Amino acid sequence: MASGSMKVVLAAFGGNSMIALTKFGAAFYTGSSAMLSEAIHSVVDSGNQLLILLGMKRAERPADAQHPFGYSREIYFWGFVVAILLFSIGAGVSLYEGVLKVLEPHPIETPVVNFIVLGFAILFESGSLYVAWREFGKLRGERPFLQAARECKDPAIFVVLFEDIAALAGLLIALAGVSAAFFLHMPVFDGIASVAIGLLLAAVAIFLTIETKSLIIGEAASPQVVAGIAEIVRAHPAVLALNELRTSHLGPRDILAAISVDMKDGLSSQQVEAAVTELESAIRERFPAMRRIYIEVQNSADSARAEQMAQTNEKAEKD
Repeated sequence: MASGSMKVVLAAFGGNSMIALTKFGAAFYTGSSAMLSEAIHSVVDSGNQLLILLGMKRAERPADAQHPFGYSREIYFWGFVVAILLFSIGAGVSLYEGVLKVLEPHPIETPVVNFIVLGFAILFESGSLYVAWREFGKLRGERPFLQAARECKDPAIFVVLFEDIAALAGLLIALAGVSAAFFLHMPVFDGIASVAIGLLLAAVAIFLTIETKSLIIGEAASPQVVAGIAEIVRAHPAVLALNELRTSHLGPRDILAAISVDMKDGLSSQQVEAAVTELESAIRERFPAMRRIYIEVQNSADSARAEQMAQTNEKAEKD
Protein backbone atom coordinates (compact mmCIF):
# COMPACT_ATOMS: atom_id res chain seq x y z
CA MET A 1 0.00 0.00 0.00
CA ALA A 2 1.42 3.36 -0.98
CA SER A 3 2.18 5.54 2.02
CA GLY A 4 1.29 8.68 0.05
CA SER A 5 -2.15 7.37 -0.84
CA MET A 6 -2.81 6.26 2.73
CA LYS A 7 -1.72 9.65 4.06
CA VAL A 8 -4.11 11.45 1.72
CA VAL A 9 -7.09 9.28 2.68
CA LEU A 10 -6.46 9.37 6.43
CA ALA A 11 -5.97 13.14 6.42
CA ALA A 12 -9.25 13.59 4.53
CA PHE A 13 -11.14 11.19 6.79
CA GLY A 14 -9.95 12.84 9.99
CA GLY A 15 -10.76 16.32 8.77
CA ASN A 16 -14.18 15.47 7.33
CA SER A 17 -15.29 13.53 10.41
CA MET A 18 -14.62 16.43 12.78
CA ILE A 19 -16.03 18.99 10.37
CA ALA A 20 -19.25 16.96 9.92
CA LEU A 21 -19.96 16.94 13.66
CA THR A 22 -19.56 20.70 14.00
CA LYS A 23 -21.62 21.37 10.86
CA PHE A 24 -24.52 19.24 12.07
CA GLY A 25 -24.50 21.04 15.40
CA ALA A 26 -24.54 24.41 13.69
CA ALA A 27 -27.23 23.36 11.18
CA PHE A 28 -29.63 22.12 13.87
CA TYR A 29 -28.93 25.12 16.08
CA THR A 30 -29.39 27.76 13.38
CA GLY A 31 -31.73 26.04 10.92
CA SER A 32 -29.48 26.77 7.95
CA SER A 33 -30.21 24.67 4.86
CA ALA A 34 -26.81 25.38 3.32
CA MET A 35 -25.11 24.31 6.54
CA LEU A 36 -27.14 21.09 6.64
CA SER A 37 -26.13 20.38 3.04
CA GLU A 38 -22.50 20.94 3.97
CA ALA A 39 -22.86 18.62 6.99
CA ILE A 40 -24.30 15.86 4.81
CA HIS A 41 -21.52 16.50 2.29
CA SER A 42 -18.90 15.98 5.01
CA VAL A 43 -20.57 12.76 6.22
CA VAL A 44 -20.63 11.40 2.65
CA ASP A 45 -16.97 12.35 2.22
CA SER A 46 -16.04 10.59 5.49
CA GLY A 47 -17.87 7.45 4.41
CA ASN A 48 -16.22 7.65 1.01
CA GLN A 49 -12.78 7.71 2.58
CA LEU A 50 -13.65 4.58 4.57
CA LEU A 51 -14.69 2.87 1.33
CA ILE A 52 -11.43 3.90 -0.33
CA LEU A 53 -9.50 2.46 2.64
CA LEU A 54 -11.51 -0.75 2.31
CA GLY A 55 -10.68 -0.91 -1.38
CA MET A 56 -6.98 -0.33 -0.73
CA LYS A 57 -6.94 -3.14 1.84
CA ARG A 58 -8.86 -5.63 -0.31
CA ALA A 59 -6.73 -4.81 -3.36
CA GLU A 60 -3.66 -6.09 -1.48
CA ARG A 61 -4.93 -9.68 -1.42
CA PRO A 62 -2.65 -12.09 -3.31
CA ALA A 63 -3.66 -13.78 -6.54
CA ASP A 64 -5.49 -17.08 -6.30
CA ALA A 65 -6.99 -19.69 -8.64
CA GLN A 66 -10.19 -17.70 -9.14
CA HIS A 67 -8.40 -14.36 -9.65
CA PRO A 68 -5.01 -15.26 -11.17
CA PHE A 69 -4.09 -11.61 -11.74
CA GLY A 70 -4.89 -10.61 -8.18
CA TYR A 71 -7.38 -8.14 -6.74
CA SER A 72 -5.66 -4.83 -7.54
CA ARG A 73 -8.63 -3.58 -9.57
CA GLU A 74 -10.87 -3.71 -6.51
CA ILE A 75 -9.69 -0.21 -5.58
CA TYR A 76 -11.23 0.96 -8.87
CA PHE A 77 -14.56 -0.64 -8.01
CA TRP A 78 -14.73 1.12 -4.64
CA GLY A 79 -13.70 4.38 -6.28
CA PHE A 80 -16.69 3.95 -8.60
CA VAL A 81 -18.97 3.30 -5.61
CA VAL A 82 -17.69 6.49 -3.99
CA ALA A 83 -18.56 8.50 -7.10
CA ILE A 84 -22.09 7.03 -7.17
CA LEU A 85 -22.62 7.80 -3.47
CA LEU A 86 -21.35 11.34 -3.92
CA PHE A 87 -23.90 11.86 -6.69
CA SER A 88 -26.90 10.08 -5.15
CA ILE A 89 -26.54 11.11 -1.51
CA GLY A 90 -24.33 14.19 -1.45
CA ALA A 91 -25.77 15.94 -4.49
CA GLY A 92 -29.29 14.54 -4.12
CA VAL A 93 -29.84 15.56 -0.50
CA SER A 94 -28.28 18.99 -1.04
CA LEU A 95 -30.56 19.68 -4.00
CA TYR A 96 -33.60 18.44 -2.08
CA GLU A 97 -32.85 20.59 0.97
CA GLY A 98 -32.07 23.60 -1.19
CA VAL A 99 -35.29 23.39 -3.18
CA LEU A 100 -37.34 23.10 0.01
CA LYS A 101 -35.62 26.18 1.43
CA VAL A 102 -36.14 28.16 -1.79
CA LEU A 103 -39.84 27.28 -1.82
CA GLU A 104 -40.29 27.98 1.90
CA PRO A 105 -37.48 30.29 3.06
CA HIS A 106 -37.13 30.99 6.76
CA PRO A 107 -34.61 33.15 8.64
CA ILE A 108 -31.38 31.63 9.95
CA GLU A 109 -31.17 31.66 13.73
CA THR A 110 -27.89 32.80 15.34
CA PRO A 111 -25.94 33.08 12.06
CA VAL A 112 -22.71 33.86 13.93
CA VAL A 113 -22.51 30.14 14.78
CA ASN A 114 -22.55 29.32 11.07
CA PHE A 115 -19.82 31.84 10.37
CA ILE A 116 -17.59 30.39 13.10
CA VAL A 117 -18.13 26.79 12.00
CA LEU A 118 -17.62 27.63 8.33
CA GLY A 119 -14.41 29.48 9.17
CA PHE A 120 -12.94 26.50 11.03
CA ALA A 121 -14.21 24.09 8.37
CA ILE A 122 -12.49 26.09 5.63
CA LEU A 123 -9.28 25.98 7.66
CA PHE A 124 -9.43 22.20 8.23
CA GLU A 125 -10.51 21.45 4.68
CA SER A 126 -7.66 23.53 3.34
CA GLY A 127 -5.24 21.38 5.36
CA SER A 128 -6.71 18.17 3.93
CA LEU A 129 -6.62 19.60 0.41
CA TYR A 130 -2.98 20.60 0.90
CA VAL A 131 -2.01 17.00 1.69
CA ALA A 132 -3.91 15.65 -1.34
CA TRP A 133 -2.57 18.38 -3.62
CA ARG A 134 1.02 17.74 -2.53
CA GLU A 135 0.76 14.00 -3.24
CA PHE A 136 -0.98 14.67 -6.55
CA GLY A 137 1.79 17.11 -7.45
CA LYS A 138 4.34 14.31 -7.17
CA LEU A 139 2.45 12.39 -9.85
CA ARG A 140 1.49 15.38 -11.96
CA GLY A 141 4.93 16.54 -13.02
CA GLU A 142 4.74 19.18 -15.77
CA ARG A 143 1.37 18.06 -17.14
CA PRO A 144 -1.68 20.36 -17.06
CA PHE A 145 -3.98 19.75 -14.09
CA LEU A 146 -6.92 18.13 -15.92
CA GLN A 147 -4.65 15.98 -18.09
CA ALA A 148 -2.79 14.72 -15.02
CA ALA A 149 -6.07 14.05 -13.21
CA ARG A 150 -7.44 12.04 -16.11
CA GLU A 151 -4.20 10.07 -16.46
CA CYS A 152 -3.89 9.40 -12.72
CA LYS A 153 -4.44 5.70 -11.98
CA ASP A 154 -4.78 5.99 -8.20
CA PRO A 155 -8.35 6.68 -6.99
CA ALA A 156 -7.06 7.10 -3.44
CA ILE A 157 -5.44 10.32 -4.63
CA PHE A 158 -7.59 11.78 -7.40
CA VAL A 159 -10.96 10.92 -5.79
CA VAL A 160 -9.94 12.51 -2.48
CA LEU A 161 -8.39 15.47 -4.29
CA PHE A 162 -11.61 16.28 -6.16
CA GLU A 163 -13.71 15.66 -3.05
CA ASP A 164 -11.56 18.14 -1.14
CA ILE A 165 -11.76 20.70 -3.94
CA ALA A 166 -15.55 20.30 -4.04
CA ALA A 167 -15.73 20.50 -0.24
CA LEU A 168 -13.74 23.73 -0.08
CA ALA A 169 -15.74 25.25 -2.92
CA GLY A 170 -18.96 24.14 -1.19
CA LEU A 171 -17.89 25.81 2.03
CA LEU A 172 -17.25 29.07 0.21
CA ILE A 173 -20.67 28.80 -1.47
CA ALA A 174 -22.31 28.10 1.89
CA LEU A 175 -20.50 31.08 3.42
CA ALA A 176 -21.71 33.32 0.60
CA GLY A 177 -25.28 32.01 0.94
CA VAL A 178 -25.43 32.42 4.71
CA SER A 179 -23.89 35.90 4.45
CA ALA A 180 -26.37 37.01 1.78
CA ALA A 181 -29.30 35.54 3.71
CA PHE A 182 -28.28 37.38 6.89
CA PHE A 183 -27.03 40.74 5.66
CA LEU A 184 -29.63 41.19 2.91
CA HIS A 185 -32.43 39.74 5.06
CA MET A 186 -33.27 37.35 2.22
CA PRO A 187 -33.22 33.76 3.56
CA VAL A 188 -33.90 32.43 0.07
CA PHE A 189 -30.16 32.82 -0.64
CA ASP A 190 -29.49 30.07 1.91
CA GLY A 191 -31.55 27.67 -0.19
CA ILE A 192 -29.94 28.88 -3.41
CA ALA A 193 -26.51 28.14 -1.90
CA SER A 194 -27.66 24.61 -1.04
CA VAL A 195 -28.82 24.05 -4.63
CA ALA A 196 -25.49 25.36 -5.92
CA ILE A 197 -23.63 22.95 -3.62
CA GLY A 198 -25.74 20.08 -4.92
CA LEU A 199 -24.99 20.98 -8.54
CA LEU A 200 -21.28 21.25 -7.72
CA LEU A 201 -21.26 17.79 -6.11
CA ALA A 202 -23.17 16.33 -9.05
CA ALA A 203 -20.60 17.70 -11.52
CA VAL A 204 -17.67 16.31 -9.53
CA ALA A 205 -19.43 12.96 -9.09
CA ILE A 206 -20.07 12.64 -12.83
CA PHE A 207 -16.41 13.34 -13.58
CA LEU A 208 -15.24 10.76 -11.01
CA THR A 209 -17.74 8.20 -12.31
CA ILE A 210 -16.42 8.55 -15.86
CA GLU A 211 -12.79 8.28 -14.77
CA THR A 212 -13.21 5.29 -12.44
CA LYS A 213 -15.39 3.47 -15.00
CA SER A 214 -12.56 3.83 -17.51
CA LEU A 215 -10.12 2.32 -15.00
CA ILE A 216 -12.44 -0.61 -14.28
CA ILE A 217 -12.71 -1.39 -18.00
CA GLY A 218 -8.92 -1.27 -18.26
CA GLU A 219 -6.66 1.65 -19.15
CA ALA A 220 -3.25 1.40 -20.78
CA ALA A 221 -0.14 2.56 -19.00
CA SER A 222 0.86 6.17 -19.56
CA PRO A 223 2.41 7.09 -22.95
CA GLN A 224 5.72 7.67 -21.16
CA VAL A 225 5.74 4.13 -19.75
CA VAL A 226 4.72 2.56 -23.08
CA ALA A 227 7.43 4.53 -24.91
CA GLY A 228 9.99 3.53 -22.29
CA ILE A 229 9.16 -0.19 -22.63
CA ALA A 230 9.35 0.07 -26.44
CA GLU A 231 12.73 1.76 -26.15
CA ILE A 232 14.09 -1.02 -23.92
CA VAL A 233 12.82 -3.76 -26.23
CA ARG A 234 14.12 -2.21 -29.45
CA ALA A 235 17.52 -1.49 -27.91
CA HIS A 236 18.18 -5.13 -27.02
CA PRO A 237 20.78 -6.66 -29.39
CA ALA A 238 18.74 -9.86 -29.87
CA VAL A 239 15.58 -8.08 -30.99
CA LEU A 240 14.96 -7.57 -34.69
CA ALA A 241 11.60 -5.80 -34.34
CA LEU A 242 8.88 -4.97 -31.85
CA ASN A 243 5.67 -6.41 -33.28
CA GLU A 244 3.14 -5.41 -30.66
CA LEU A 245 3.03 -3.87 -27.20
CA ARG A 246 -0.11 -3.74 -25.08
CA THR A 247 -0.41 -2.68 -21.46
CA SER A 248 -3.24 -2.56 -18.94
CA HIS A 249 -3.47 -1.18 -15.41
CA LEU A 250 -4.69 -3.89 -13.05
CA GLY A 251 -4.22 -1.43 -10.17
CA PRO A 252 -2.52 1.91 -9.47
CA ARG A 253 0.86 0.17 -9.14
CA ASP A 254 0.12 -3.09 -10.93
CA ILE A 255 0.58 -3.07 -14.72
CA LEU A 256 0.34 -5.97 -17.13
CA ALA A 257 2.37 -5.91 -20.35
CA ALA A 258 1.95 -8.24 -23.35
CA ILE A 259 4.83 -7.91 -25.81
CA SER A 260 5.40 -9.57 -29.17
CA VAL A 261 8.95 -9.43 -30.55
CA ASP A 262 10.74 -10.76 -33.59
CA MET A 263 14.15 -12.11 -32.61
CA LYS A 264 17.12 -12.11 -34.96
CA ASP A 265 17.64 -15.25 -37.01
CA GLY A 266 20.21 -17.81 -35.95
CA LEU A 267 19.70 -17.49 -32.19
CA SER A 268 19.61 -20.68 -30.17
CA SER A 269 16.73 -21.43 -27.82
CA GLN A 270 19.02 -20.70 -24.88
CA GLN A 271 19.91 -17.29 -26.33
CA VAL A 272 16.23 -16.48 -26.90
CA GLU A 273 15.38 -17.46 -23.32
CA ALA A 274 18.25 -15.35 -22.01
CA ALA A 275 17.09 -12.36 -24.09
CA VAL A 276 13.53 -12.66 -22.76
CA THR A 277 14.83 -12.82 -19.18
CA GLU A 278 17.04 -9.76 -19.76
CA LEU A 279 14.14 -7.80 -21.25
CA GLU A 280 11.86 -8.60 -18.32
CA SER A 281 14.56 -7.60 -15.81
CA ALA A 282 15.32 -4.33 -17.62
CA ILE A 283 11.64 -3.38 -17.86
CA ARG A 284 10.95 -4.14 -14.18
CA GLU A 285 14.06 -2.27 -13.08
CA ARG A 286 12.98 0.88 -14.90
CA PHE A 287 9.26 0.49 -14.18
CA PRO A 288 8.69 -1.30 -10.83
CA ALA A 289 4.91 -1.22 -11.35
CA MET A 290 5.27 -3.73 -14.21
CA ARG A 291 4.36 -6.75 -12.13
CA ARG A 292 3.28 -9.06 -14.98
CA ILE A 293 5.19 -9.21 -18.27
CA TYR A 294 4.44 -11.68 -21.05
CA ILE A 295 6.85 -11.75 -24.00
CA GLU A 296 5.95 -13.69 -27.12
CA VAL A 297 8.57 -14.45 -29.76
CA GLN A 298 7.00 -14.37 -33.22
CA ASN A 299 7.95 -13.58 -36.78
CA SER A 300 6.82 -10.04 -37.74
CA ALA A 301 4.89 -11.23 -40.80
CA ASP A 302 3.10 -13.93 -38.79
CA SER A 303 2.27 -11.41 -36.08
CA ALA A 304 0.77 -9.01 -38.63
CA ARG A 305 -1.32 -11.78 -40.19
CA ALA A 306 -2.57 -12.91 -36.77
CA GLU A 307 -3.55 -9.33 -35.89
CA GLN A 308 -5.35 -8.88 -39.20
CA MET A 309 -7.22 -12.14 -38.71
CA ALA A 310 -8.25 -11.13 -35.19
CA GLN A 311 -9.61 -7.81 -36.47
CA THR A 312 -11.51 -9.57 -39.28
CA ASN A 313 -13.09 -12.03 -36.83
CA GLU A 314 -14.04 -9.20 -34.47
CA LYS A 315 -15.69 -7.28 -37.30
CA ALA A 316 -17.57 -10.38 -38.42
CA GLU A 317 -18.90 -10.96 -34.90
CA LYS A 318 -20.17 -7.39 -34.72
CA ASP A 319 -21.90 -7.69 -38.09
